[in-house]
Amino acid sequence: MKPKNSFPGKHFQNISQNPVLIALGVGLYPLVFYYSRNFGMINSWEQFGYFLLLFIALPIVLFSFLKWISNSSFASKWGKYLLPFFSVFLFLFYIKIILYADIQRKIILGIFIVAALIAYFLHKHFKNWILLQLILAVIGFIGLVPTLMKYVNYDSEWTQQPDSIEEVIFKKKPNIYYIQPDGYASFSEMESDFYKVDNTDFNTFLAENNFKNYPDFRSNYITTISSNSATFMMKHHYYNHGKDYSEMLHARKNIITENPVLSIFKNNGYKTHFISEHPYLLVNRPKVGFDFTNFDYSEIPYISTGFNVKKEVLPDLKKAIDSKNDGGNFFFIEIFEPSHVSTTKDASKGKEVERDEWIKRLRIANAKIEKMVNLITEKDPEALIMIMADHGGFVGLDYTRQAYTKTSNPEIIYTTFGAMLAIKWPNGEAPDSDSFLKSCVNSFRVLFAYLGEEEKYLEHLQEDASYLILKEGAQSGVYKYIDSNGNIVFKKV
Repeated sequence: MKPKNSFPGKHFQNISQNPVLIALGVGLYPLVFYYSRNFGMINSWEQFGYFLLLFIALPIVLFSFLKWISNSSFASKWGKYLLPFFSVFLFLFYIKIILYADIQRKIILGIFIVAALIAYFLHKHFKNWILLQLILAVIGFIGLVPTLMKYVNYDSEWTQQPDSIEEVIFKKKPNIYYIQPDGYASFSEMESDFYKVDNTDFNTFLAENNFKNYPDFRSNYITTISSNSATFMMKHHYYNHGKDYSEMLHARKNIITENPVLSIFKNNGYKTHFISEHPYLLVNRPKVGFDFTNFDYSEIPYISTGFNVKKEVLPDLKKAIDSKNDGGNFFFIEIFEPSHVSTTKDASKGKEVERDEWIKRLRIANAKIEKMVNLITEKDPEALIMIMADHGGFVGLDYTRQAYTKTSNPEIIYTTFGAMLAIKWPNGEAPDSDSFLKSCVNSFRVLFAYLGEEEKYLEHLQEDASYLILKEGAQSGVYKYIDSNGNIVFKKV
């Protein structure tokens, strides 16, 4: 008498013929893997719906169709290879597109060949392949759970202001242009041994246009997202007390959607503009709190870091100036030069070459800034122009992630945090309160105290300290590296 197959046994045998299970095997792990690596860039419901369609619904439809074809009489010779081939091909293709969003023909060809070989030689083990995919998805989801829990339990208390600054009424109402050149080092750092940059021509340009330079200015955080989040919130977030820079929750929302800086400008009748070369701050599709932005979400791919889409800021800035509000305007203009040295060790060309390439990008940044300043000066001569970088250029390092290792070398620390600040004050009259301009986190509070002619708002300045996340040479976590007086310290937060 033949033994009866158990219920689980029957289903195990049928896995390789079930289009839904095959599709889940193909799409679940890439979906979970993508979220675990890029949660801060893809945490909108709109993106989640798109990814469900791409990674789950599309494979279900495809494998249902392929199952029908494989059972057809005309596919009797090669039908057994059809499901295994597309399972392997689509799985690897999904992994490719979440690692490399651009079309890369050689990689796709390689995936095709690998899928064909596996389907031909290992099709009898197809159900084991599906089980392996599902196991990977479960393991990946377990790794994603801590991030999801942090997202659900996110505490926004840190964003609350300690005083009534959000109610400030401006006594002065110049149009304000905030130009942010990514990774532009401070004036003092330019003269350091790591940089040794002759930036005389640009410095002369600034002087001729009545800019005041702040030589020892620095950022409080070392990435664009973390620095801007603190700047626009006017508060320290300490990287959400995380152990990885990818754990900055709600950072783009804090910059683009709602923050005290935008609220204060709007409360004073200002029209707000966000103009950027790349939609890096928009990739997770936050609700846009600015009245104008030069990117529409229809122009931004769902799978993107934002750097594969580019616009020239000068024409968009000109259009925005031409349509400015008579009651006051705030412009946040983001350019991505001179940037910083390569991020990873594998991508690095060595500190000397990295420095040379940074200097080349510096010249590009200078040219862009000069054109913008000339345009603003021509069309809006009474404006306040603030050129403030988000962080340093990391010049002197082979790659930026070297900063994650504990060091007491002040040059390494200051190349990371030393950031440019130059301001063209209306009528060339800088207020006495500009002595409080030491780091990004307090820049807008000092500005609002000046515009509102209320020194009481200077009583609640944040500590002008700089922080980073260390991963090597010390217990992983957030550390204060520079105190309010510019001294190198080492204190776990």
